[in-house]
Formats: sequence, C-alpha cells, structure tokens
Amino acid sequence: MIDVQRLRVLRAVAEHGSFNRAAAVLRLTPSAVSQHVAALERGLGSQVVTRSTRGVILTPAGRIMVGAAESVAAEIEHARQRVAELGTGRVQLTVATFTSGGRLLLPGALTRLTAAHPGTVLHVREYEPEDSLPLVRQGAVDLALAYHFDGPLPGRPGAGTALEWTALMDDPLHVVLPQGHHLAGREALDLAELAAEPWVLGCLKTEAYLRRYAERAGFTPEVRGTTTDYFFARSLVAARVGVSLIPSIALAPKVPGLCTVPVRPPAPARHIGVAVLGSRRARAEVAALVRALREQAAAGQPSAPAARAVRPGGTGSHPADPRG
Repeated sequence: MIDVQRLRVLRAVAEHGSFNRAAAVLRLTPSAVSQHVAALERGLGSQVVTRSTRGVILTPAGRIMVGAAESVAAEIEHARQRVAELGTGRVQLTVATFTSGGRLLLPGALTRLTAAHPGTVLHVREYEPEDSLPLVRQGAVDLALAYHFDGPLPGRPGAGTALEWTALMDDPLHVVLPQGHHLAGREALDLAELAAEPWVLGCLKTEAYLRRYAERAGFTPEVRGTTTDYFFARSLVAARVGVSLIPSIALAPKVPGLCTVPVRPPAPARHIGVAVLGSRRARAEVAALVRALREQAAAGQPSAPAARAVRPGGTGSHPADPRG
C-alpha cells in the first residue's frame, strides 16, 4: 500500500526541487524527507528521483507518482469542502482569474451563475495562470480563468494531474501608439515597422513574447518601461515613453491620447480559456459557470472560437504537456 504522507513529501520535493527546501516547507529534517522518498521507492520497486549536486529531478516513475499525489490531494480537498457544505447547506465555489479576463468575462458569467444557482457562495481569487493552474490541480480552487500564448499552458514541468481546458476566445495583441505618431493612421502594422521604437510592457510575461516576435521581424526591442498593469502601460504610451503591445480585452477603459492599430498576421495573441479538473466538471455549479463563461466570451468578444474541452497543451483530447 502506498503511504499518502510519502506522496505528499514527494510532491513537495518535486515542487521545490530539493530535499532541503521541501524539508523546510514540510517542517521536517532533510534526513526525514530522504527517508520518506527512499521508503516510497522501496515500496514501488522503482526510483522516483535522481539526486545530484544541483537538486533532484523526477524520473518517469516519479512524475507518475507526483500526478497521483496531486490527484489524491485534490480529492481530499474536494471531500473536505463537501463535508463543510453539509454543515452549512450552501455550496462554496472558488474561482481563480487573471485581471483583464476577470474584468471582461467574469462579472457577467457570475451573474448568470447566481441566477441559476442562487445559493452558491462565491470566492474569487486573482492569480496569473502559472499560479492558478497548480491551485486547480491541487483542488484549492474549483476552476481557473486563464490564458496562454503560442505555447502550451504554463505550469511545472512533469505536473501529472491532467486539467480539462475549454477554449473561450482568442485575444489578439494590438500596437498602442501615442496620438499623432506617424504610424497611427495605419489599418494594420508589421512589427518590423516598429523596430526603431522604444517599448513599454504592460505584463512582464509579454517581454519574452515580444522579443520572440521581434526576432522573427529582424530587430531587438529597446524596453524603456515595465509594468504589471496594462492601464498603466497605456498611460506611459500616452506620455510618449514608448509604444506597447496590449491584448484586445485590456484596451478598455479608454486612455486619452492613444491610437490602437492591429498587427498583421501572423499576429501575436493570447488564448483564453477555463481550466478544471475532470472530477470537478460534473458539479452543477462548475458546469454552469463554464457554460456562462462560454456565453460571455461569445457575446461579441474578439475572435471567439468554438469552445471545446481539450487537454491543455494541444488542440485535441490528449494528455497535457504543461511546460510553458
């Protein structure tokens, strides 16, 4: 029989990359962590980690067992929540969302949900996808409104618990220019036409994305402003600090003194969707919120694709590669 505590220890080792860091989080000694992992390996008859001076790396067997650990943790958390609901008679639903998607899509969807399920107690948490998706896997939140760029969903390499991903909409990035800029009247722009411009970032993750597209266009962007807020970034553009790439759904509310121009294909875009564990999708409230988010995204939002449940990391129903 596999000991749940040993799975918990292995999961911490995988998350933190070393026995010492896992021991600190678990409030155990490194020796105790090592003993738990060794006992798990003896019970399985297979090595689950490779030890090195740089830390530990999961073996294929270790990735399988971390996936099992996450599934067990999620089910225990789900059971705890359901037991708590028995005492109150009220269903609790916890939603994670990134800022701009939450502002555009979530309020209308939550209104639809509470109309259909008026007894639901809602909890909303703001997280970027690299933080919210692990919380879904762990069962700490019921679903996450998230996004990814042109790669797979962000997450820890080797995360074994599969998420179900329902695509909601594509969110193309637009060039934002100060009013009066010599390119402001164009119907569309190639990024190469902005090679000489300084740039302002409205999201730190956008920098790697911008640099990748700029490299394809043959230039290296000069970044003069970095923020974690698209509204602030647009304010800096209006102040002529630089130009910016801003997702469509983050272009409201309007900032005076700006002009927005689409990017010619292949245009950079975010892909927005909702992630849930398969075991949670059957809950009436979760299914209702996913449906409401699909309806909200389809209600005149840019480039809303036919929503479908897929495994993240691709366009078909297959296991996710969560690297990103």
